[in-house]
Amino acid sequence: MKPSLPRLGAVLLLAAIAATASAQEAVIRKNLAERLPQLPRIDEVTKTPVPGLWEVRIGNDVLYTDERGDFVVQGAIFDTRTRTNLTEERINKLTAIDFATLPLKDAMVVKQGSGARKLVVFADPNCGFCKRFERDLVNVKDVTIYTFLYPILGADSTEKSRAIWCAKDPMKAWRDWMIDGVAPPKVSGKCDDAVLQRNLALGQKHRIQGTPAIVYEDGTRSPGALPAAEVEKQLAARSKS
Repeated sequence: MKPSLPRLGAVLLLAAIAATASAQEAVIRKNLAERLPQLPRIDEVTKTPVPGLWEVRIGNDVLYTDERGDFVVQGAIFDTRTRTNLTEERINKLTAIDFATLPLKDAMVVKQGSGARKLVVFADPNCGFCKRFERDLVNVKDVTIYTFLYPILGADSTEKSRAIWCAKDPMKAWRDWMIDGVAPPKVSGKCDDAVLQRNLALGQKHRIQGTPAIVYEDGTRSPGALPAAEVEKQLAARSKS
């Protein structure tokens, strides 16, 4: 069956728009590569909702440029109608983690209340913000918390992480240290501490560069220490989505 003339016209129009977009993308890639040779390889070039503004994605980072790559803009795009940070939403999408693929066996686990909701935290034992966050987390109800030891602040962080992981009850040793300042017991005998290297590799894979780093069940994440009320708000929002 042959397409009607209006439908054929629409198809041709879409093809023309796609060809134009492809040509503009090629121009942007070419000009940026030639003019900014130090710029890392561009992964994707796409239109933004802002007329004449294009997104240039490099890994999980985004820049903006015009249709010829004459100007580069770093910063956030805000939609004033919805009061949303479009750049933040895009970064959240790019950095989302498939929760189901996380090796939870390598994390310390604590169940609070029903434990119905789930939360992953990457934390360093020498991180002051992590200690504050841990104190707040105690007040979050009905959540299962998986904590990945992520020693990135130096050799002592690695030693403390090893002592905590090798303790008889790692989660208790963790909270004793983080909340009460009770040093973890010294490691006696053999201990499989290869988990620490696996956690570091996992964090690097997902570009976790600071602690605490929070990952929700839907794969989105939050950097930094959030107060308990904000954690509750974030968990509630994701349970509705």
